[in-house]
Amino acid sequence: MKKILGEERRQLLLEKLKTAAEPLKGGELANLTGVSRQVIVGDMTLLKAKGEPIIATSQGYLYMRETGADDIFRVLACHHKPEDTQNELYLLVDAGVTVKDVTVEHPVYGELTAGIHVSSRREVDGFMQRIKETGASYLLELTGGLHLHTITAPNVAILEQAIKDMREAGYLMDESE
Repeated sequence: MKKILGEERRQLLLEKLKTAAEPLKGGELANLTGVSRQVIVGDMTLLKAKGEPIIATSQGYLYMRETGADDIFRVLACHHKPEDTQNELYLLVDAGVTVKDVTVEHPVYGELTAGIHVSSRREVDGFMQRIKETGASYLLELTGGLHLHTITAPNVAILEQAIKDMREAGYLMDESE
């Protein structure tokens, strides 16, 4: 593979991200452009600094498109054990929502938010596999299971179904607590 240099490489990366149907892994982008994964990380940092809405997720890099005018979001206050994470995410994506992120309130750092960006069981499985492969901890482990999820959906009925399913599973914070 011929090494693609500097700005030409970043433009190619941007084009690939904008047209990708799913997240692109840094290793794949490195192979495509003939550079190391670390160079790709630097390129993504430079593109973000120029205002490009690129995020790194557990599945790879995403170019964040504007949500549709009809998309709505809700922040859910959740509480469960780490071993319930996969089931929680399955409940949400099965209801038809996208789980954008997870947020915890850390006693030293304040709010910590990490992108999840899962909309299907396959994406949840990929997220869970990355947790397992890396030995990473869930953010909710920092707060005894308390966390927030930002979810999006194309309509209120889908959001309400997700909330109902989460409540029935016992994953939503009880407002009386």
